Amino acid sequence: MCHGGWCFEQLTEQLRTRGHRVFPLTLTGVGERVHLRHGVNLDTHIQDVTAALAAEHITDAVLVGHSYGGMVITGAADRAATRVSALVYLDAVVPGHGDSCFTLVSEEERRWYLDVVDTGDAVRPLPFFDPRATAHPLASVLQPLTLTGDLGHIRRRDYVYAAGWETPSPFTATYQRLRDDAGWTTHALDGGHNLMRDAPEDLLRILLDVAESH
Repeated sequence: MCHGGWCFEQLTEQLRTRGHRVFPLTLTGVGERVHLRHGVNLDTHIQDVTAALAAEHITDAVLVGHSYGGMVITGAADRAATRVSALVYLDAVVPGHGDSCFTLVSEEERRWYLDVVDTGDAVRPLPFFDPRATAHPLASVLQPLTLTGDLGHIRRRDYVYAAGWETPSPFTATYQRLRDDAGWTTHALDGGHNLMRDAPEDLLRILLDVAESH
């Protein structure tokens, strides 16, 4: 939420130097695309990903979703099943059919979502966010996810949990549940929510393992 593809810059460069194709996306209506905010919802963001996959002729993709991005990669994997093979949830929500980001987070997170800008259509960025962060379309966190399948085509699902939150993490219960699920590979890293900033080397190792495993 509120950020752009630029927050993955370090990881993007490191993965590319190792021969991987990497496409960090800024979702419609946030970051440098904030001027497109009107009318944006979760479906818009899912289409951002599926359109990029099609335009770049990508198959066997590893989709990485940070925080709210878990909603987006789940929907994209459902709608572009022939193009996606693995999912990495980076301290993120893990939705099922009918879930919204709003229903999956803590009460503290929901209070933040409802602290909207004057126009009423977007969530304010928090004070400690990157200075490039912008307001985030409110409809995208309120809209329930519609899934058409069971994502059975996904060869691997990883959950990367940030163990270094200064406040109670809204993702602890999710991590604990998935840790005991044989269908998932889980990791706990010593860093805050923005693991791409706090634990880039550990995250790089995980992403390389996912990309290179078959």
